[in-house]
Amino acid sequence: MLYAICNETFEGWEHRRICEFVADLGYQGLELAPFTLAPRITEITTEQRALLRRQAEDCGLTLLGLHWLLARTEGLHLTAREEDVRRRTALYLVELARCCRDLGGDILVFGSPAQRRIPAGLTRAQALEYAVDTFQQALPGIADQGVRICLEPLTPEETDFINSCAEAIELIERVNHPNLVLHLDVKAMSSESTPVPDLIRRYATRTGHFHANDPNRRGPGFGKVDFVPIFQALAESGYKGWVSVEVFDYSPDPETIARDSLRYMQECMKKCGVMSTED
Repeated sequence: MLYAICNETFEGWEHRRICEFVADLGYQGLELAPFTLAPRITEITTEQRALLRRQAEDCGLTLLGLHWLLARTEGLHLTAREEDVRRRTALYLVELARCCRDLGGDILVFGSPAQRRIPAGLTRAQALEYAVDTFQQALPGIADQGVRICLEPLTPEETDFINSCAEAIELIERVNHPNLVLHLDVKAMSSESTPVPDLIRRYATRTGHFHANDPNRRGPGFGKVDFVPIFQALAESGYKGWVSVEVFDYSPDPETIARDSLRYMQECMKKCGVMSTED
């Protein structure tokens, strides 16, 4: 397993400073939110992408991928009834994959709760059909970039579409493309009736990425969730991908969040006999 953290945690920091700081702490990767780079991903030039990648690699970091894919965009929606909106959304997902590749990553995490809600007047079944259509349009282009899109179940408080791992798998199987896989998030899984470690064991082989956080919207170790059984389940399931810290409450400060989250995860991994690639 590899440690990463999401860059929006460090609001107002220059990219180089973020890379230097998290690398010094012991993280191996950085996950980027597109809205921290530009209003639209197409506004980031080839030269800017190369610079961002070089600054990370100079620190020994991998820019592993992008998340919050459609956040703060307009006119894009996964489950839109309008064909042209779905087409624009699919094309934009391909552009995100192209940027991801240029940055050196291979993961797109599809969360974007506002841009996947069921439009007024539609049933869940109709929304599912439209989501399948959007992903099927986008995935050939995404795969051409060597990128996978990881579908993230979210809590009912965030969105009304894809609220469980089972619902995500239903959509993934309908789309039926090897580059669409599952994303697991501790905060989101905590809203399900099944314990988080059991969900991990059930779905780890379908999982392309993992977010570490707490239902209180803070980092691992900042709430009540015990991560020892979580890391044990990941290890027993053979998961070898990224474990990326994603928070929504940025208190007390980025430095403390990054330092204490990593320290806690390392302690938990050692307690269950799991070592990171740096150990």
